[in-house]
This record gives sequence, structure tokens and C-alpha cells, in this order.
Amino acid sequence: MMETCNPPENELSPFGILSILTIIGTECIVGIIANGFIMAINAAEWIKNKTVSTSGRVLFFLSASRIALQSFTMLEITFSSTSPRFYNEDVMYDTFKVSFMFLNHCSLWFAAWLSFFYFVKIADFSHPLFLKLKWRISRLMPWLLWLSVFISLGYSMLLSNDIYTVYCNNSSIPSSNSTKKKYFTKTNVVNLVLLYNLGIFIPLIMFILSATLLIISLKRHTLHMESNATGCRDTSMEAHIGAIRATNYFLILFIFNSVALFLYMSNIFDINSSWNILCKFIMAAYPAGHSILLIQDNPGLRRAWKRLQPQVHFYLKEQTP
Repeated sequence: MMETCNPPENELSPFGILSILTIIGTECIVGIIANGFIMAINAAEWIKNKTVSTSGRVLFFLSASRIALQSFTMLEITFSSTSPRFYNEDVMYDTFKVSFMFLNHCSLWFAAWLSFFYFVKIADFSHPLFLKLKWRISRLMPWLLWLSVFISLGYSMLLSNDIYTVYCNNSSIPSSNSTKKKYFTKTNVVNLVLLYNLGIFIPLIMFILSATLLIISLKRHTLHMESNATGCRDTSMEAHIGAIRATNYFLILFIFNSVALFLYMSNIFDINSSWNILCKFIMAAYPAGHSILLIQDNPGLRRAWKRLQPQVHFYLKEQTP
């Protein structure tokens, strides 16, 4: 548990706090706009057709979780930077950490299922188990999405069990007659490492297997085309390449975000240190960056964005005095 202590002495200047909030806020706003666009397009399809494709359903869940994650990130960064005394109170600190991990892992699981779905639908294998999965994946996906929510919730609740502890330390200041209190956060690193790796292990394996098997399927497809003396690309090859590119993009972003998230949650850096701030920048940039890549790589989303651009330009022109 945590003790309530006075804020640290090395607080950021108002200008430093404003700069951090501006940069991270910009990243989050870009992410909210991109994810809001993805969510709106799939919601409109859902309402219009009374149904939505499986990939659209996964994108809807993924975008909703990322909008909540980035909104919550802005809220947490604001409180931790401007009101450290309030942020480090026992209940508030646990609430922020648990909620942040829940939303982050929901987003991670949904992105993993999206990559897995692309693999199942695009890859070409003749194994009976794969063919059965290919036939049933659309019916299984809604259950898998909700299962991911409950797994993320249960996992995040484990993190509230005495992992983070803030201790007070009385230290005398030589040039002053008074004694000030400094606070620091001590983390049960062993528990955090175990729980953290447990939380990301299955999604990470899903990403790696999806990318690897898609590459194998593409290689087999290419050899088959060469044996038939066909040198040009076909629709299947384009789908393979697009899915591999999307999976690899997210795998790279996921690795950077995972390292930053672990360092941030382990509390090994001071709350106002440059390394801790860098972790916040990376965590805020990751959902926005991947969502923009999803729009670029998805033909339907890309066409919808191109149709929307003239309307946005017209609206901005109307608002300009």
C-alpha cells in the first residue's frame, strides 16, 4: 500500500509541464481522431447493413479501446504533472495504474486478434485443423473479443495487489532549518516482471506466428505461381503482402510500446525524469501511429478517408475568417 507524502522537490517548471502536456496531448488527439474515424466508418456500416464484417467488428472494438486509452492517458498525464500530491494518493494511484493497464491490454488483445484474423483468412494451408478454423473464425471472433476483455480485466486487477508502494523519506536540507519530505515509489519488480510478461506473452506469440505463417504461405504461393509460369502478382499475393506489412508494422510498434510501458510501470525512473517522459511520449504515439497505418493499409478505410478529405477542407475554409 502507499503512504501519502509531499510532492518531490524536482518538480517541473510550469513551462515544462505545458510543453509535455502539449506534445502528449497532440499525440492523443491525433490518435482519437484516427480511431474515431475507424470506429465511425464501421459503426455506420453496422447500422446501415444491420451487420458488420468480422474485421470491421474487430476494428470497432480496437478503435473504441484506443479512444478510451488515449483519453485516459491525457487525464493521467494531466494529474501526474500538475497535481502529484493528488495523483500519488493511495486510491487514486492504484485506480490510474489498474485502469491504464486494463485499457492497454484490451487494445493489445484486439490488435492481436485482428492480425490473427488476417492470417486465417488470407493464408493458404491445407491442414484440416486450419481449414476448420478458417470456416469457423467469423463465428468465434465475437466470443474471443469478449474473452479478451475479461482476461484484461482479471489481469489488471492482479496488478493492484501490493505491487506499487510509495515510501516517505525524511531528509534534512542543509541550507534550511526545516525538514522536508521526499517521496519515491518502490515497485515489487519480480511480481511486475512475471505479471507483465504473462500479460503480453500470448498476444506477442500470436503476432509472431501470424507474421511467420503468412510469410511461409506467401512463399508457397509464389513458388506455385512460378511453377505455373506466372510472373505477375495476383490478388492473393497482394493480400499476403498487405497483411504481412500490417502485422510487421504493429509488431515493431508493439515492441517499442511494451518496453516503454514496462519501464513506466516499474517506476525505476523519477516521475519527472527525461526517461519517464520519453516513455509517456512512446505510449501516447503507439495507438495513433498504428491506427494511421491501419487506415492507409485498409482499402475501405482509405477510400472513406479520401471521400472525407474534401469535406474537411471545405469545413476548415468556412471556419477561417
